Amino acid sequence: MKPSALLSLALVSTAFAQDPSIEKLDPALDELIAPGTKVETLAQGFRWTEGPAWNKATGELLFSDIPNNVINAWSEKGLRVFMKPAGYTGISDYGKEAGSNGLTFDGKGRLVLAEHGDRRIAVLTEGGGKMTVADRFEGKRLNSPNDVVVHSDGSIFFTDPVYGLPKGEKDPSREIDFCGVYRIATDGKVTAISKEIERPNGIALSHDEKTLFVANSHKGKFNIYSFPLNADGTAGEMKVFFDANKLEGKGSTDGLKTDDKGNVWSTGPGGLLIISKEGKLLGRALTYQPTANVAFGGADGKTVYLTANDRIMRFQRK
Repeated sequence: MKPSALLSLALVSTAFAQDPSIEKLDPALDELIAPGTKVETLAQGFRWTEGPAWNKATGELLFSDIPNNVINAWSEKGLRVFMKPAGYTGISDYGKEAGSNGLTFDGKGRLVLAEHGDRRIAVLTEGGGKMTVADRFEGKRLNSPNDVVVHSDGSIFFTDPVYGLPKGEKDPSREIDFCGVYRIATDGKVTAISKEIERPNGIALSHDEKTLFVANSHKGKFNIYSFPLNADGTAGEMKVFFDANKLEGKGSTDGLKTDDKGNVWSTGPGGLLIISKEGKLLGRALTYQPTANVAFGGADGKTVYLTANDRIMRFQRK
């Protein structure tokens, strides 16, 4: 899709059947989101948005449109194509989820990508070229890396379900028989943190980097799990941090972020779940759309950006 075509599609918002809103379930939410805060649509007309990441260097929100195999950049000045192709660089058709998914920035300010089609974790180098960080575990090709987070020591954690394979779990090119959570050490070694989660999806580190959170998007297992992290990067016993299976609304537990107070902001049924460090649901940002992921950004880092189905949205937090 040419940039001009994309702009004409996506810069005008239309009305929802129900207006997005903030649902307060606990008074403690007022400490995080001011009463009366509005949720607004910034752009729409995409196919499936994912992986939002705020680019401090340019003041733009980067996000994947997976079926279109493109990363877009949004700012107050407008929308532009940042990268295409973004996740699959082959010459044949690669199914409906070929593009990049999760995006983040490392300590050097480089964009790190979880790529479905090329089945790897990659980094965009300073000169503009891509470099593979990892595409195999114990000699076998990864399934389709989904989301990624970078530790301050330079190691990388990522999830690897089967959503990006053209035929999913039964794809003939699949080489690993589980959906894993992995760590990439600074020397490039890939180790498995977990092989037990049916569909590991969103991933985040706590502010103190002592806990790893992973969302499961497998139907009937809409849980967020926590793993205590040791100083050497190994993980302790997995525990259920939050069970979202009884919540009503579109979507599954998917992308997530944490704030400096220990709260977990996770997409899930209804839109975005705001969960205390004790695992209590404080409220939701109701989008009335299947909502894939979340990012903090803006000049002060207090803007909450959401990738929700065919659009991107935002609201302000304290």
